[in-house]
Amino acid sequence: MSVTRSNPILTVGKYLALSGYLVFALFPLYWLVKIAITPDRLIFTEGTDLWPSSTTLDNFRTVIFQTDFMAFFGNSLYVSLGTAAVTTLIAAGAGYAFSRFDFGGKKVIVAIMLITQMFPLLMIIAPIYKIVSSLGMLNSLTSLIVVYTAFNIPFATFLMQSFFDAIPKDLEEAAMMDGCTRFQALRKVIVPLTLPGLGATLGFVFTAAWSELLFALMLISDNASMTFPVGLLTFVSRFSVDWGQMMAAGSLALIPSCLFFIFIQRYLVQGLTSGAVKG
Repeated sequence: MSVTRSNPILTVGKYLALSGYLVFALFPLYWLVKIAITPDRLIFTEGTDLWPSSTTLDNFRTVIFQTDFMAFFGNSLYVSLGTAAVTTLIAAGAGYAFSRFDFGGKKVIVAIMLITQMFPLLMIIAPIYKIVSSLGMLNSLTSLIVVYTAFNIPFATFLMQSFFDAIPKDLEEAAMMDGCTRFQALRKVIVPLTLPGLGATLGFVFTAAWSELLFALMLISDNASMTFPVGLLTFVSRFSVDWGQMMAAGSLALIPSCLFFIFIQRYLVQGLTSGAVKG
């Protein structure tokens, strides 16, 4: 019996390529933190150095205790979690319907959903602003949740549909033959198998809502309702930019996304139907 041995040159090449990608992807985050802990007096004199000659946490203390950042932070968290939960719930139902049922107008609905993704946001921001304004929902976090949900549902629906399509219908039919209703089969059989899809959808929508700027900038003008991306602009004055505090705020804003993905990563990496069907 021959044993296949990996080519050491190929193995080294793979690790080098992976290391290069990690450096490329993580370097902006490193630079973000580096500027955040650099004293203001050194930002321009040692701004291009890989590491400052001295460090400080004053920027973080100022951002947390002397600015409205924590309010912006809380607003973004509320909007992002609300958008992710509502969008995933609606997309899961719609994705299941598209995957399991044939009904009149299905192709038309799919085409309309695809078309909505083709319009540039700048083209529709004025109508959206007019609608939100006429409803009296300007400067409301609820309006952001509604708008973000509307724009994320099409992609999230197609994403969930792909996960439902990957689950054999035989599993559902077998559960129904054993006495389960369709809803019971969905809850007990299908939903546990689609946890990776739900996790992926939650992560995608949460990230999209967390980092969105255009709608938040146009629909929110009250400081009390600003989200984090809009709040970052408060560190920019007419004649200067407070780089240290802005980078500190940006570093803190990475925490929710990191924690969120740590929480859902086990759903992202587990097999979709591993062990569910035997050959």
